[in-house]
Amino acid sequence: MSPYRFYRLSLYFKQRFGQRIRKIPLDAGSSCPNRDGTLSRSGCAFCNQKGTGTGLAETGMSLREQYFAYRELSRDRDTGTRFLGYLQSFSNTHGPAARLRTLLEELAEVPDLIGLAIGTRPDCLDEEKLDILQNSPFEEIWLDLGLQSAHDATLKRINRGHDAECFATWARKAAERGIKVCAHVITGLPGENLADFEQTILFVNSLPVSGIKIHNLYVCRDTPLESAWRAGKIELLSQEESQTWLVRGLALLRQDVVVHRINSDPEHDELLAPAWANKKTAYLNAVTQFLHDTDTWQGKALGQDRPEWMNPPKKRKQP
Repeated sequence: MSPYRFYRLSLYFKQRFGQRIRKIPLDAGSSCPNRDGTLSRSGCAFCNQKGTGTGLAETGMSLREQYFAYRELSRDRDTGTRFLGYLQSFSNTHGPAARLRTLLEELAEVPDLIGLAIGTRPDCLDEEKLDILQNSPFEEIWLDLGLQSAHDATLKRINRGHDAECFATWARKAAERGIKVCAHVITGLPGENLADFEQTILFVNSLPVSGIKIHNLYVCRDTPLESAWRAGKIELLSQEESQTWLVRGLALLRQDVVVHRINSDPEHDELLAPAWANKKTAYLNAVTQFLHDTDTWQGKALGQDRPEWMNPPKKRKQP
């Protein structure tokens, strides 16, 4: 079974840097315009109170302290590894441009850090902030930019507070400066069917996007989605339906787009439904098998042949 049916982030790192790169989660204590009253205070329908982050900023740990703590843990397992810091929680470009500059300066010149992935929203960007990112001292900058869906009706339904064109505008502006954009999308959003998700993938294809994260919808405690789920107003995908949507999305995805993630990773004590969302390994194994059984690969539905990197040479057995 070929290990490469889609363009995995690990493969991209090996091609780009010639070695393994690990991500280190970093919490900058950022906020979000959908929570601090700039747009609303209720947040996106699926987002919990921590914004999927570590919460370490609340303990008083600086970004450098967080980085060095995770670095030492990782180096104990794998010496010689280099790292990509991931500013994950909430919208890390929200607020003044000077704050973003300060965040980057704090992490500049720390050892073994090749760059940053910065989680944010398209409506939290401006020309000055992109200039700061473009002129940063790092080898690699990714903007992890939330799209979720290409359908404005869905974005309104989940209280995103921006439209799809806002994402398109800032994805183009970032790419013009050589900043890599990783689009976040979600399968099984309320009111959407498989055809809607296919259109979202094609929308991503139409933009200068370098990466993608495909999340499966799940319900966490203390989110707006919880009340809708308890009231029976939304229906979640089964594991089989989810992997069907995912594999179809991969088949429609341009082969040059790096796949950073193909599943969600909820906290065990926060997840309400579906139960299978916490069985990450089983889900990934099922997707891998499904790709093999259906002879599907990234870009197949676009008429793209399997590239050479999907067919690595077999290792010869030693006599």
